[in-house]
Amino acid sequence: MTTKKITFMLPAETVGEATQALLLGEFNNWNVDEGIYLQKQEDGSMVAELQLTAGKTYQYRYLLNDGRWVNDNGNKAYSELYGHIMENCVVAVAETQDKKTVAVKNKVPKKEKPVSGKSKSTLPAKVKNDLTKIEGIGRQIESILKKEGIINYALLGKTSKKKLKEILSLAGPKFSMHNPGSWPRQAKLAAAEKWDELAIWQQKIKGGK
Repeated sequence: MTTKKITFMLPAETVGEATQALLLGEFNNWNVDEGIYLQKQEDGSMVAELQLTAGKTYQYRYLLNDGRWVNDNGNKAYSELYGHIMENCVVAVAETQDKKTVAVKNKVPKKEKPVSGKSKSTLPAKVKNDLTKIEGIGRQIESILKKEGIINYALLGKTSKKKLKEILSLAGPKFSMHNPGSWPRQAKLAAAEKWDELAIWQQKIKGGK
């Protein structure tokens, strides 16, 4: 199997005040725990290199630790799913030996970077990434939510029921039949690590209703 080195780059103006950037995509199953951290450069940009299988196409996005999802606006190959245009970018790995650099050209106002001090990552711990602990959420729905940036209990707790219904509807009829009514409340309990209270609450509901 032939692989090819692909370089992903975020310019300083896109990074802004974020101190970390995580590359997520089909090459790591959109798993935050297997995400690839980009390395900060002297000019403020961030870079990551991956060995990907030649001749294949991958969807991907960037997640910054200030909560922003960043796409390659310069990349016109956005994906389509169930008749809807998704926000995931697509990189086609050519079978030639030439390197391909994927550069983000989002129009984000340039901001001054912190002068010094230890940066604190807001990326969640592994235990807080397991959305399947929420009654009504399985692995497939968890994957759908994470693609939309809902990667932990805290973010799920802040997501409205209307937004969750829209996400499930776009994912197709297999998922739109689920009722996410109680997911935000369950997530808030999980984020606060009130596991006993969550267990009692889940006994009173069925399928996340």
